[in-house]
Amino acid sequence: MKRHLFSAVYGVLLLAFTAYVLLYIYVLPQDGVEVVIPTDEESESVSIDGKEDIIVTEDTYADGNIKITLSTHRISDTTVYVADVVLNHPSLLKTAFARDRYGRNIKEKTSVIAKSKSAILAVNGDYYSAREGCVLRNGTIYRGFEGYSDNEALVIYDNGAVDIVSEAAGDAEALKAAGAVQILSFGPALVKNGEVSVTTGDEVDKAMANNPRTAFVYYGKNHYAFVVGDGRTSESKGLSLYDLAVFLKGLGGVHAYNLDGGGSSTMYFNGEVVNNPTTNGKKISEREVSDIVYIGYNY
Repeated sequence: MKRHLFSAVYGVLLLAFTAYVLLYIYVLPQDGVEVVIPTDEESESVSIDGKEDIIVTEDTYADGNIKITLSTHRISDTTVYVADVVLNHPSLLKTAFARDRYGRNIKEKTSVIAKSKSAILAVNGDYYSAREGCVLRNGTIYRGFEGYSDNEALVIYDNGAVDIVSEAAGDAEALKAAGAVQILSFGPALVKNGEVSVTTGDEVDKAMANNPRTAFVYYGKNHYAFVVGDGRTSESKGLSLYDLAVFLKGLGGVHAYNLDGGGSSTMYFNGEVVNNPTTNGKKISEREVSDIVYIGYNY
């Protein structure tokens, strides 16, 4: 009798502990680190000449510093949104954390974070709080490369240039010293030096072959594209990594990098969510995420 009672109590305690661990990892917000906002001394000031001369249409935004053109494409039964971005200063490309804090399970919808920064254009980032990988944002290192796998990380420099590096060989301090202001770790690289860098068999861990996708494309200094593909619905099947890479190569990108996808994939432009984010196709709604990449004037 005592043995059965002990087994029952042990089972209950083990179940409770397992539930707590899962909640701790995936649900319960942990006290985060307040975001460090770059000072004027730490980042070049941006000329705002022409900022007042704003021209906005359903699919464009233009002022004296920023030009964005949104186009919609249909590829493999999937709707893909491409926001072509040309800047006159690289500091207009920024990142932001949910609730302005770095930490586990601190989340908000992409549109909520974007609105808090008065972003003109935004997409979800790498969901750093649910993954390993380096986190360098707006010039501050929150987490280095130490102990991580041979994945690939996206590096954005203060002169507007972009590179893709191996996490296993990465050195966050050295990259920051070389001018890196943003490092995002999801991957893989889709296009490197103008060539497709994935195969038909490549996929993100635990992901299906056809998914909603988010990607960042680099054409040259201060010229980028934010790309989001819908998926998991009857109207939009979703893309494999290879299909997305082939499409992005066709856009003429030098480098293209895969960000968090699935239910996270969201594009915000001119005050609205322009795609149809969904996790399982049953409901069109945004998933809360830990971070965004955006275009705008405010940190």
